[in-house]
Amino acid sequence: MITTATIDDIPELAELINSGYRGKASRKGWTTEADLIDGELRTDEADLKELLIKAGSMFLKFTVDGKILGCVYLQKQAGKMYLGMLTVSPAAQASGIGKEILSASEKFARQEGCDSIIMNVISIRHELIEWYERRGYMQTGKTNPFPTETKFGTPRLPIEFMVLEKKLV
Repeated sequence: MITTATIDDIPELAELINSGYRGKASRKGWTTEADLIDGELRTDEADLKELLIKAGSMFLKFTVDGKILGCVYLQKQAGKMYLGMLTVSPAAQASGIGKEILSASEKFARQEGCDSIIMNVISIRHELIEWYERRGYMQTGKTNPFPTETKFGTPRLPIEFMVLEKKLV
């Protein structure tokens, strides 16, 4: 079931997101960044709380039997919906949860009057970029710098974000 996350969900969201991207647990899935970025944390509870309280922001969560198995961060930005931190528990990947969360995100963006969804993807994550392209997301040709000084890890090699976009109209 996909519902809107609340402030009470933040500890479980932080655990899920970190398990999907960093550390040993992330290596069980295909979305790991552990070989690209040093550090065990992708985010923390304070960071997620800050994101959640931003105007136009929310997290959707995918739950089964009361356990959060997937989530995504959405923020409305000038008529577009920014999508970030799409995460599925490594143990539940390849079961369709990511596709379902992405579809729910697109539906929500349309309901909010957004004409497209935009996102940043690490440019050398070719498999992930291809996954989004199969779902209608296109490379815009734009890039954004990857933060080199962050409390959430240091890149092991030069990387940048590639901006992807899907038109919803």
